[in-house]
Amino acid sequence: MSNLMKTVAIAGAVTAALAAQTSTASAAGQVKCYGVALAGENDCKAGAGTTCAGSSTVDYQGNAWKLVDEGTCAAMDLPDDRMGSLEELDRDLPG
Repeated sequence: MSNLMKTVAIAGAVTAALAAQTSTASAAGQVKCYGVALAGENDCKAGAGTTCAGSSTVDYQGNAWKLVDEGTCAAMDLPDDRMGSLEELDRDLPG
């Protein structure tokens, strides 16, 4: 198999996996809620320079998310008047 064919096959597999993740979350009635995960317990994404699940380094890191039930994100009980958000936040970022 040529390198181009391998690259196309891998790209297709990654795209399919990402689509499945999004569909699964939506189908289960869950949304990405930013700023609610404890350090190392995010589901995916923790800002530039990080990989994915478990890569947040600060509690309630504003650019790290966790999947939560739809409608519960902003109502979660967090310390110090913090609130979850459906979009990235500029608070509690690692220094």
